Amino acid sequence: MGTFRVPCVVQNHVRRDRQERVPGLLVDTGSECTWIPRAVLERIGVRPEKRISFRMVDGRVIARDVGYALVRAAGRVTTDEVVFATPRDIPILGARTLEGLNVRVDAARKRLVASGPMPAAGAA
Repeated sequence: MGTFRVPCVVQNHVRRDRQERVPGLLVDTGSECTWIPRAVLERIGVRPEKRISFRMVDGRVIARDVGYALVRAAGRVTTDEVVFATPRDIPILGARTLEGLNVRVDAARKRLVASGPMPAAGAA
């Protein structure tokens, strides 16, 4: 199976003309959030809105700033909370963003593929 990275574009959710390409985010379904380098988010004008604690795989608890951005990957777009990653953090495309993009992970082919129609509540 293994891991893989995908390119994406991160965009200011208010000023859509402010965007930057991120060449390789690690696809990580075990990470709830998407982690984008702080420098990228600051260049496109994304501001921290809150601070959240995260439990790392080694058990440490760390805190990072979080803001709002559009994330474009695999020919799709979603808006999501994004973590302001430090230079020591790994840039990650997390589970919430993957769900918002309505894609699933094809680990064998190392790519993201469309999930198909989204479930809806109730009957029409």
